[in-house]
Amino acid sequence: MSVVESVLAQIPQPYRSVAIKHRELIKFAMVGGTTWIIDTAVFLLLKSTVLVEKPLTAKIIAVLVATIASYVLNREWSFRTRGGRETHHEALLFFLVSGIGVAVYTAPLAVSRYLLHLSVPEVSLFTQEVADFVSGQIVGVLLGMAFRWWAFRRFVFPDEDVRRQVPEADAPDRPKA
Repeated sequence: MSVVESVLAQIPQPYRSVAIKHRELIKFAMVGGTTWIIDTAVFLLLKSTVLVEKPLTAKIIAVLVATIASYVLNREWSFRTRGGRETHHEALLFFLVSGIGVAVYTAPLAVSRYLLHLSVPEVSLFTQEVADFVSGQIVGVLLGMAFRWWAFRRFVFPDEDVRRQVPEADAPDRPKA
């Protein structure tokens, strides 16, 4: 029994049926959570060290690092049965959608900093840091994830069940060698 099957077996009905029905979304959300941690750690590290005066640059770098991890995890786990494109085309579309996602992710931080002026000296350092975190790490991430979920399924991994791999021994119509 796989880890996923073990976890699913512990979920009571009717929630188990919902989890199975929406497993791709749940996996995507779990990848998103993982890459959110990567994004947050890189963002806070850069913003508090080498890019103190450049929060947008820190955010863009953090999102790019998280995006590379996201591609691998989404392709090999969340959307492992989806595809319909050659790998190089799929990767190009993934990074194009993710590039647009960078704009979606960073827009709330830009609004917070430069339109609402939630930065020092207009507000306290504490207020600036809370505003940066909420706008960049919560609002931006939620908007970016919603956009990417839609775009990945629509453009990057458009076809269902095209990469499903059944091990030779488990294939129903194949005689065992």
